[in-house]
Amino acid sequence: MTRNAVLRASSKDPDCSAVPTLDTDVSQLITTIREDVKDITSFYECSYSRTRMRRLRAYLDSRRTELTRVSYSRLDQEGQVDFILLKKYIDRQLEALDASQERNAELEPYLEPFALKLIELLEERQRVAPTAGQRAAGILSTACQDVEAKRAAVKDGHRRCHSGKERLAVYRALGILHELHRLFEEWIGFYQGYDPEFTWWVVAPCKQLLRLLPQLSNSFKENLLGILPGEKDAIIGQPAGGRAILNDLDEQFIAYTPEELIQVAEQEYAWCEAETVKASNDLGYDQDWKSALEHVKNLYVRPGQQTHLVRELAEEAIDYVKKHDMVTIPQVAAECWKTDMMSPERQKENPFFLGGERIIVSYPTDTMSHEDKLMSMRGNSRPFSRSTVFHELVPGHHLQYHMIKRYRSYRSLFSTPFWMEGWAFYWELILWDRGFASTPEDKIGMLFWRMHRCARIIFNLKFHLGEMTPQECVEYLVAKVGHERATAEGEVRRSFGGNYSPLYQAGYMLGALQFYALRKEIVDAGGMTEKRFHDRILKEGEMPIELLRSLLHERPLKREHRASWRFYDV
Repeated sequence: MTRNAVLRASSKDPDCSAVPTLDTDVSQLITTIREDVKDITSFYECSYSRTRMRRLRAYLDSRRTELTRVSYSRLDQEGQVDFILLKKYIDRQLEALDASQERNAELEPYLEPFALKLIELLEERQRVAPTAGQRAAGILSTACQDVEAKRAAVKDGHRRCHSGKERLAVYRALGILHELHRLFEEWIGFYQGYDPEFTWWVVAPCKQLLRLLPQLSNSFKENLLGILPGEKDAIIGQPAGGRAILNDLDEQFIAYTPEELIQVAEQEYAWCEAETVKASNDLGYDQDWKSALEHVKNLYVRPGQQTHLVRELAEEAIDYVKKHDMVTIPQVAAECWKTDMMSPERQKENPFFLGGERIIVSYPTDTMSHEDKLMSMRGNSRPFSRSTVFHELVPGHHLQYHMIKRYRSYRSLFSTPFWMEGWAFYWELILWDRGFASTPEDKIGMLFWRMHRCARIIFNLKFHLGEMTPQECVEYLVAKVGHERATAEGEVRRSFGGNYSPLYQAGYMLGALQFYALRKEIVDAGGMTEKRFHDRILKEGEMPIELLRSLLHERPLKREHRASWRFYDV
């Protein structure tokens, strides 16, 4: 393509800011797409917006056409990997838009006719389009009438949930109602005090709307879902089905069936259980490893001391990794991490620590019941926390986030749990092999998490295959891993709340096993030192691990590469 052809193509399509030529820098195209998608979703902020869906589809279609003009054979290996990643990303995003459109259609009985008109007002405000105050007030007033009518119909029993699919739709509708409430608080704040004539019309109906939306949410909870005020949210989810799981496996370049992955988890679980029995014997509990686990759960620190324990355990892990020269830890990464406390409400879904650029400590507050306090403390005992801290900080997630902002950051568009969560859990495998857990208590603490990751694969896949219910998943975690019931409920609620793909929770163990197998192929075979291997992974950035493997082995990939790596024997 000549330079003039490039210019002509660019002028015809405002989205094609850099029409590819034979010398296209795919990494720059990825950066552009990442930021453009971010801008589109930020501008058309409500996830129920049809304009947002249309705009994303048009944009991604134009970029997919653009990508076909790239000469794959002219790209170096890094560029070829970027091309494969980008093509897969665009294809899956377009498929996801189709799925979202179908899911949004399921919400119409709960959100129409008021939601689309309200979103129209929000998007007019984003464009700063001229909007008459009287017209806006009329839309708000009509929306209030619609909301009140829907609430009355729900309270009178004219609408009921008859299936799990309908209940999940109600949960999604609750999320949209929350979005609308937040966005209209911002909407009225934009005008109030700055446009006196406009606000003269709209203040009263907007305040009414902001009062009615939470009331409708409460009616949905009480009358459709059966959740009374003060009760814990029910655990609900919609199985994705076998086809969706296979699509996710294709996206992640995993050459296994769901049934084979369950076999992997069961084999790993059997190893964990045998090792736990050994540690139980060392503690004097013989084969009764659950009694040994109860002993370990009670090794918690007193109230107010958990954050100090986190600091102590973080420094221990950093010192250990530095002493054995296992990975480069920049001084800023080792020094500059923050600590937050997790709210009691958030602990319903996240009973354990979270982390990344900071660590979020899960520990009871004085507002929680006596039973909930004890369950939280026992679920975050010292031996349990020892693994959690280095998983979340260094050499786990905090180090990952530090590095991906500095090396090939454009690949953050391809974020995958197999790379992100797999890396953090991989360190649990490596440090176990090195004897980082030297006491029976610390061994049981590490093995608890390893059993937990095995169980995640099993109960998540079986749920999405329609073989287990959420309550059966809770019982499975209590029986097979030894979870506190509250932490098991939080784990299942988090897994099926709609924020995770069917494979996300499986990514911890499976990603770790991929890194572990790759280490054997490269480090154990003498191809790289341990430190160079770990540094290279972090500097390559986020991607499915099979593609990372091709880079480390310097093996070119075909344009239509499909998953083929069998990293575990089943």
